[in-house]
Amino acid sequence: MNFTKTTEQSSHYDSLEQMSVADLLLNINNEDKTVPLAVEKALPQIEVLVAKVVEKMKLGGRLFYIGAGTSGRLGIVDASECPPTFGVPFDLVNGIIAGGDKAIRKAVENAEDDRLQAWIDLQEHGINEDDVVIGIAASGTTPYVIGGLEKCNAKNIITGCITCNEGSPLALTAQFPVVVVVGPEFVTGSSRMKAGTAQKLVLNMISTATMIQLGRVKGNKMVDMQLSNDKLVDRGVRMIMGEIPVSYEEAATLLKEHGSVRKAVNHYSNL
Repeated sequence: MNFTKTTEQSSHYDSLEQMSVADLLLNINNEDKTVPLAVEKALPQIEVLVAKVVEKMKLGGRLFYIGAGTSGRLGIVDASECPPTFGVPFDLVNGIIAGGDKAIRKAVENAEDDRLQAWIDLQEHGINEDDVVIGIAASGTTPYVIGGLEKCNAKNIITGCITCNEGSPLALTAQFPVVVVVGPEFVTGSSRMKAGTAQKLVLNMISTATMIQLGRVKGNKMVDMQLSNDKLVDRGVRMIMGEIPVSYEEAATLLKEHGSVRKAVNHYSNL
């Protein structure tokens, strides 16, 4: 299959080692500025994918991200933030990385080259037709990710992807591809940079838009967030004060009694 792997093309900059720190930072920043514009072009693709995720979650389904290396780590980060931010079960959004959890910190040699392992990993979570699987790979050629989506397609499980190369094998495998073409990296081939930033932005959009559609945000507030530290408890108290006419102390008492901003406000409103 012939396609242009723009993520591997030579950087627009050369002699990087001769640049000053100021020039390095300026040029990296200039490249980074192009990423949101590239994501903007993919908004219609992201919209369709989010609609499918919401549809399946309303039926009791879950969302899975699969990836290797940086892409896998980004999926894990997004998945791990959903329970504390939106108060959803820990297994509603799941991040799976080639090589297992030990690959989060340290690369596992050849893990991404195993075309069969992703399906084995997904089966450990009881993957089924109510779920959605999104493969993440900047290159669009990672065997672990492609093999996982191929198996999901065969099992009638909805598949999406986030990649940065148009016409890549991954983009052609996913039923609902999201392709964000960011072009060559500042350091040639270092797809943790612009490509990684693009993937993070798209992941933010997918999980946040999905949770809002599922009613996990009220107004613009995280009313179901987990109260896991003092900062979040204080934020929750102030959210309650913004919704109902109570003092800080009264709001804190309500929050402690009911365990969430939503429940505290609902209880007061029903008095």
